Amino acid sequence: MKLLFTIIFLASAAVCLAQKTDDILATATGHTFRLSNLSADTQKDVADLPVNIPKARVALLDQLVSQRVFNAEAKTRGVTVSKFVADEKAKVKDPTEAEIQTVLDANADKLAGIAPANARKQVITFLRNAPEQKALGDLFTQLKVKFKVTPGKDVNAPGLVPADILVTVNAQPLTDKEFEDFARMPLYEARADMADAILDELDDVIYNALVADEAKALNIDSGELIAREVTNKMKEYSDAEQFALEDGFRKRLYEKYKVKVLYTEPAAPVQNISVDDDPATGPVGAPVTIVMFSDFQCSACSATHPVLKKVMAAYPGKIRFVVRDFPLESIHENGFRAALAAGAANAQGKFFEYTEILYKHQDALDAESLKKYALELGLNVKQFELDFNSPAIAAEVRKDMADGVSYGISSTPTIFVNGVTVRNISEAGFRSAIEKAMRK
Repeated sequence: MKLLFTIIFLASAAVCLAQKTDDILATATGHTFRLSNLSADTQKDVADLPVNIPKARVALLDQLVSQRVFNAEAKTRGVTVSKFVADEKAKVKDPTEAEIQTVLDANADKLAGIAPANARKQVITFLRNAPEQKALGDLFTQLKVKFKVTPGKDVNAPGLVPADILVTVNAQPLTDKEFEDFARMPLYEARADMADAILDELDDVIYNALVADEAKALNIDSGELIAREVTNKMKEYSDAEQFALEDGFRKRLYEKYKVKVLYTEPAAPVQNISVDDDPATGPVGAPVTIVMFSDFQCSACSATHPVLKKVMAAYPGKIRFVVRDFPLESIHENGFRAALAAGAANAQGKFFEYTEILYKHQDALDAESLKKYALELGLNVKQFELDFNSPAIAAEVRKDMADGVSYGISSTPTIFVNGVTVRNISEAGFRSAIEKAMRK
């Protein structure tokens, strides 16, 4: 789930390596596929790169400055940044009943399967988001004056060296090295997003061309060929079955027509992700280490957890799995509390058993429910309560969160395989990442 506290947003198209319309992206028997074969929108995104790249860097520098001034203000108030942000958001007025009902009515079909109370909460969160972000943006403008934000060298100036000062915040210099370290992951993610879009579209263009070629060779039309290879072979009529049949047909065509994709996605940065002393399973010396930063109130984490477990089970003895905390306090009121409870369960050796319960009961993470789950697991409830309120466990959760921010994490789940972020959060994505790590 995405973290809502972001003052500056970055456009994915802004940071992909420049391509020319006549650049060859792929070849196949009888075909040369170029950027000009892709959609006008994709071509425009690429053409706009020379302007968008500098804009993206300026936006990221502004975001880093915002972190510095918000940290400084939180320190003066004697609270955490999360508490400070939550307090500021709380000053924003709730939407009116009429506004809430209008959105509920307009989205009745999409909210049909959601309990009315939960649907209402989602709508209120949606309606509050824009005014909350505006309030934080206005506050940022004020804090830049308070903490004497002074510009230095242009972040896009040629020939910058690591020690160059880009801006001074509260008498503390922010260097080019600090900026590049901060911007590395967002810039990579944006480049990778653009590469994904190009490769996905390229794949469709190649597939359609090869289907047409194959149909012509068989003296039938493309629709008849698709029916023969996919539709007529379906027995279960499920999405998974259709995907498998289409994928198999696509692979046969690619092999027959000798497809070579020349366009490459950007290399993923490898980070030194600490496992700290967090809960783990699997041998310490395993060739693959998977670190999952999770929020126990995050529905995406709950959905991802069993999929990841299933994939890891296929590699017995090969994977060390570590779980670290990253509760999104600004949007999940019980996320931090659940992390404390998981830490208390870990103190009694029942972390993974306890977190299974948390993932299944994300709608009941109040203090009494957390205590009840401990009792169900046969934990010493008195000791559980002591550990739950322990400053040491709270500090451990905060340390995980701080480490996560330093790794460029802004959403959950974020999963690293041997230091590389898994971008495709799916069974296929996890398997691919593990296989790639094992080959290296």
